[in-house]
Amino acid sequence: MLRAQNVSKRYVGRSSDVLALDSVELEIAKGDFVSIVGPSGSGKSTLLLTLGGLIRPSGGKVYVDGQSIYELPRGELAALRLNTIGFVFQTFNLVPYLTALENVQVPLYLRGTSRTQQKERAAQLLRKVGLEDRLDHKPAELSVGQQQRVALARSMANNPRIVLADEPTGNVDPELADEMLDRLSDMHREGVTVVIVTHDPRIAARAASQLRLVAGRIV
Repeated sequence: MLRAQNVSKRYVGRSSDVLALDSVELEIAKGDFVSIVGPSGSGKSTLLLTLGGLIRPSGGKVYVDGQSIYELPRGELAALRLNTIGFVFQTFNLVPYLTALENVQVPLYLRGTSRTQQKERAAQLLRKVGLEDRLDHKPAELSVGQQQRVALARSMANNPRIVLADEPTGNVDPELADEMLDRLSDMHREGVTVVIVTHDPRIAARAASQLRLVAGRIV
């Protein structure tokens, strides 16, 4: 389902270049649950975002369901991200002036779903993560754990076949981290392919398999 073929990513700076990914080769099967671990600065987040169509590699190819995604026209790549991939970020990336319900509606709106269906689906997902009494609260009115749950609900809005989570437990306490992992595990059991970046060995151990990245290479 997900494949990286000789993928490299180089960031060019004023005084020096940084090779974030160095000829990465990997394949993640449909329905797998994979954790990507490694020291800070090893390229974990860059790899995850490259797999998700958000960071174009400097070299190599990324395939989703056999399609080389960076050869797609920009609009088709955006549609693939919208319809196939759900993202969960460490900082949640919620829109501050939208309510929890409206934040979850965003991907549904972008997909062209009717307003009535947007609200029904968003409310259903927020109930699923235990936020049925917080639908009209904005991010600043929610705890960190509640914001995390809104972000997770948003990632599920369009029934993605792949969920990519970048340090989703990095800003919460161990109890909330376990809750997040429980929900990602539930998605995995429902057939979703889950890839999580983490620096926490305890969290990584919850995945079915692990990849270790060091200096931009899988070791």
